[in-house]
Amino acid sequence: MARITQADLNRIAKTFEERTPEELLRWAKETFGNRLAAISAMQQSGCVMGHMISRIPLDIPVLFVDTGVMFQETLETRDRMAREYGLKVRTLSPELTMVEQTEKFGVLYLSVEGQQACCHMRKVEPLLKVKGEYDALISSLRRADGGRRGDCPILAIDMEMNAVRINPLANFSDEAMDDYLRANKVIINPLHAQGFSTIGCNRCTTPVMPGEPKRAGRWRHLGPWSTYCGINPTDLDDGTATSADLPQDLIDRIMGQKTDFMI
Repeated sequence: MARITQADLNRIAKTFEERTPEELLRWAKETFGNRLAAISAMQQSGCVMGHMISRIPLDIPVLFVDTGVMFQETLETRDRMAREYGLKVRTLSPELTMVEQTEKFGVLYLSVEGQQACCHMRKVEPLLKVKGEYDALISSLRRADGGRRGDCPILAIDMEMNAVRINPLANFSDEAMDDYLRANKVIINPLHAQGFSTIGCNRCTTPVMPGEPKRAGRWRHLGPWSTYCGINPTDLDDGTATSADLPQDLIDRIMGQKTDFMI
């Protein structure tokens, strides 16, 4: 194995800033092959990404973490995406049901520390079950969503998964999103039309009022201290001191170079 750093990815990502999402998706497939998957929470941007994946088509798995307390509309959106777009959705689940977790730990999501523990058990740990199966995960983060995502990189290291995160929609504006949804009649989670700008678990997500930040409905009961679940590592850190250990030939493909071992 060889090591690739966030600094390495930053260098190649600079050349990707003008690429379209579809071009970045094709690059991802050509580079990572069958070691590539997407991850989606079946929100609006994830649905757009799923539509693009099906239209190219990429023929890759789409990972969906079912926390056990998702809105029914989200589960129905997942099933529609699989059925109508032919996506290979792979559902991942936590070890404990919410009832079992509550019996063991209490109602965690009523405090900031508990929310972090709850999200890790119900979102991050299910994803970690497939660590080692994929060298890259396609996410649907956008800079237009603001907050910590206002400068999300197109390429990022995911240290916990020892993989590369790819954000083809990083430069996709709200206007571009609306145009794509309209032009392609994309399946979207119906909760978006009911005041939910972002959608997570049913225990901790509410609609937002006009003029509120997009993520105001996430963990509203905890105030401004909780806005991200942690399943996307760049939401929680600046990504400047991370690395992953990958095969040298894969790193060469990512960087667009060949390593000469001859001396």
